[in-house]
Amino acid sequence: MTYSRMEISQTIKNVCNLILHTSFFIITLLLVGCSTHLPKTNYNPSTVDMSDPQLNRLTQRSVGERMTTQRKLELVDLLRVTNTIKPALAITITPGTYRKTGENGDIQYYKAYGEGDDGGAVQALLGGSYPFKAVMLKTNENQICAIAHTNEFACTSDIDGRYQLEKKLELSNDSIQQTLIYSGRLNNKIKFTYREFTNNLARPAFSNDVEYDLLESNTISYKGALIEVFEANNQYIKYIVRKNFKRYEESTFPDTPVDLNIKPQEKKEII
Repeated sequence: MTYSRMEISQTIKNVCNLILHTSFFIITLLLVGCSTHLPKTNYNPSTVDMSDPQLNRLTQRSVGERMTTQRKLELVDLLRVTNTIKPALAITITPGTYRKTGENGDIQYYKAYGEGDDGGAVQALLGGSYPFKAVMLKTNENQICAIAHTNEFACTSDIDGRYQLEKKLELSNDSIQQTLIYSGRLNNKIKFTYREFTNNLARPAFSNDVEYDLLESNTISYKGALIEVFEANNQYIKYIVRKNFKRYEESTFPDTPVDLNIKPQEKKEII
């Protein structure tokens, strides 16, 4: 039986990969030892509904800008490694952020790899995050550990000044972000584009262009949002959000509105 050069090359590659992964797994077990620890995955970040701008505050936006936005955010706990941590001779926890996944008393668990440009990773010997499943912070014992996918782990107490705990606001994975964008004015009609986003991606079925006649009313309403318009042209719009989309009634998003010395109760002819 004869084999082509491509078949021989692929066979050699497969054998090398098998040796590489087998050696990696055995060496990691030898380094970590016999103790095991099953990391918890019971962490759920707190959520907050946020809107921009604040209710009953005069605000100015240019054409193409978002007039009002609603979304749900998560307040996520992060472990930030500022300097390299080595739980064992051949195991390295690189600088970066690690998202929390669970907790058990004074013990906190984090992903073994970060996300995005700021993410770190647990690496062993030949590099890469495999086969680690978690980073463990034992606050009472002042230790940080790396937990392998077989639940064996290695720890170090040499962590002073090498990490810090942080909180970060992130868009919730199940959040539907609602926004109303100012599109300009044509004669007495003002135009808007309503959009909904899931995970920061626009949902085509939930994008809609709407327009309102200012001769009929200077107050517009869409999907529960109530907006009073004071001035509108093809450069900007000045308005007050009286009510947010649907169930959102409180605004917690910081805003610096344009001070035009117009009181909310004042009635003014729209320019």
